[in-house]
Amino acid sequence: MPHNISIQDTTLLTLELSPAAGPRYLQIADALEHAMLSGDLQPGTRLPPQRQLAQQLGVDLTTVTRAYDEAKRRHLLEGRGARGTYVAAPKVELAPVLDLSMNTPPPPEGVAFGDLLKRGLSQVLMRADNELLMTYHLGGGSPADRQAGATWLAPMFGKVDQADVLVCPGAQAALAALLLALTQPGDTILAEPTIYPGIRSVAAEFGRRIVTVATDGDGMRPDALEEACRVHGARLVYLNPTLQNPTTATMPAGRRRDLAAVARRLDLRIIEDDPYWLLADAPPPPLATFAPAHACYISTLSKCLTPGLRIAFVLVRDPALQERFLAALRSFALMAAPLTAALATQWIHDGSATELMHGVAAEARARQQMARLVLSGRDGATLDGLHVWLTLPAYWSSSDLSQVALREGLAVTPASVFCDATPTPDAIRISLGSIQSRKRLQAGLQRLSQLLARRQPVQVRPVI
Repeated sequence: MPHNISIQDTTLLTLELSPAAGPRYLQIADALEHAMLSGDLQPGTRLPPQRQLAQQLGVDLTTVTRAYDEAKRRHLLEGRGARGTYVAAPKVELAPVLDLSMNTPPPPEGVAFGDLLKRGLSQVLMRADNELLMTYHLGGGSPADRQAGATWLAPMFGKVDQADVLVCPGAQAALAALLLALTQPGDTILAEPTIYPGIRSVAAEFGRRIVTVATDGDGMRPDALEEACRVHGARLVYLNPTLQNPTTATMPAGRRRDLAAVARRLDLRIIEDDPYWLLADAPPPPLATFAPAHACYISTLSKCLTPGLRIAFVLVRDPALQERFLAALRSFALMAAPLTAALATQWIHDGSATELMHGVAAEARARQQMARLVLSGRDGATLDGLHVWLTLPAYWSSSDLSQVALREGLAVTPASVFCDATPTPDAIRISLGSIQSRKRLQAGLQRLSQLLARRQPVQVRPVI
């Protein structure tokens, strides 16, 4: 039944709590946000004390406390000490740029991240030896952390032996250690023409050379891979086969089998960088299932959960390669931070990681839907993942558009960041997660859509 939220006999808004609408504290916070957006609640309005509101709604005090905390997190309310809680004035956005360039997970839908973090850290500190959390550890992770990694990888591979799992301080560190362990200076690494720029920067820093292999609609061509191995003598191939960064393409199972067959026949090593597999809708099995002795599989928590953990799990089934990998890792990153590794382990074991991942996936899909509507279907067919690969109208180049967009307060990533090909594709990557508010994201996408519609782009000149 509807409840009136009132103070001093004045009705502020009417709220109906529904058992089917999710946690009650989120329903209350959502109702406050809706009332503010509609103008029913004006800035400066004093809300009832928490105990009074709990009585009006017929809920316990903890529910209202969590609702007020969530509303404060959204910058909807502000506490003024003994004077009470008030509707906040609109937050002034000081940052001049809407960032559509950083590929981070969005705020998880229906998940109180702050509560999850506090609860997880509390469990870690209660159960772990605090001194062990603040000292050096051997690389590769503790047995508990490696078992958590095996659990994390189970959706991709089924049962995984924890002895095959290594814990690393992020996927970039894992890539660097694998390149050091698997190649020598001057060696060639084979990859698709458009790839994650982190692999390019690592290869350049270590004196390795990336050579691109021809692709078709299903990804890297097996015949082109064989030819590249023959011509360049390469023994290592890098692939990002699921919701590829930046193109969002997912390689079908048949192509994965064919590439794995080439790797087995030619004794190639595969680095399978797969950060988005758990965000995809029914993705094919990883290449590492088809060539388990030849593939090193990287799964980071940064894209599915949060970058702040700095944890990635690497599946390496060769003990000798594990030793080379850990030796390489120790040369620049001794270990993953024990505290964040313990938090990741706690979240994986108690189900919080799954809850958080599902919330991120749900929010990402909602944002993909928004992008599809605002950008008039210009994005690709996928509705999964954290970014959009947008092919530009013929009258825009990606470099011109990215520069003009930045001058107008939008940061996007041009195709040149992802490829060395000439000519560079006229496309940009639009990341949907780094802007916290859906409303601000929608405003940014609308501004970008208007910019795309300009048939005579602004002339970009160097600033002297």
